Amino acid sequence: MPTRDTPFAAGTPCWVDLATSDADRSLEFYGTLFGWTSEGGGEEFGGYLSCFSDGHRVAGVFPKTPDMQMPDVWTTYFAVDDAQSTCDKITDAGGMVMQTPMAVGDLGTMAIGVDPAGGVFGLWQAGTHTGFGKYNEPGSVTWDEHHSKEFAKSTPFYEKVFGWSYDKSAGDTDDFRYYQAQVDGETVAGLMDSKSFLPEQVPSHWSLYFSVEDVDEAAAKAKELGASVMVEPTDTPYGRMADLADPTGAMFKLHSNKLANPEAAGRGDDA
Repeated sequence: MPTRDTPFAAGTPCWVDLATSDADRSLEFYGTLFGWTSEGGGEEFGGYLSCFSDGHRVAGVFPKTPDMQMPDVWTTYFAVDDAQSTCDKITDAGGMVMQTPMAVGDLGTMAIGVDPAGGVFGLWQAGTHTGFGKYNEPGSVTWDEHHSKEFAKSTPFYEKVFGWSYDKSAGDTDDFRYYQAQVDGETVAGLMDSKSFLPEQVPSHWSLYFSVEDVDEAAAKAKELGASVMVEPTDTPYGRMADLADPTGAMFKLHSNKLANPEAAGRGDDA
């Protein structure tokens, strides 16, 4: 089981949290779907709760304040060594700093940026809170992916901010572009040219995948719990996936290596 209690390398996705209009409903939904427990929620941290899977920290949930005029949404945070210097890189690279660096007790320092395509993301400079305690396992985040309507702006931006290099083997044609970002030779995230895929009203954004044992079973359970299945479970060369919106409208994806038809997806087994 991939677990850790040390900071992630700079430029690596290290945390996610959910801004929700109904924290109790969100906690009940994800707790039932993934078996999460939660703790925290004190006034000193704005009601922020940490969620755990098998005793390991996997995500955060917090209630939106009245001034947060936005849909309920998951945010991906990237590890940084220095939040302020990374914010300087964001503006120098053509992005915008939405939330300047803010210390969160002794847990660490956070900031929120926006890339030139409009995608919102977080920064996390670790203190005692180093990020995911569990990942790439059922009940935790397994992948983070940027869907950009201005791919030619997004890719150099993240290269400048996080020092990413790109593996373009997944797709680099006029019809399909998908780059895999790398930090010190390790693949950490995906970036897709989504201009032709996203509806006009959907902005560029970071999406996240939660790992589950069986996508079909998890999607069916999520639907029973009040979620909407936006894209039905589908086999791909990279696993079986589905797109959902939780009961308050926050979007997320499910992933499993268990395929319904391995041969048709280009794989010879279901593992």
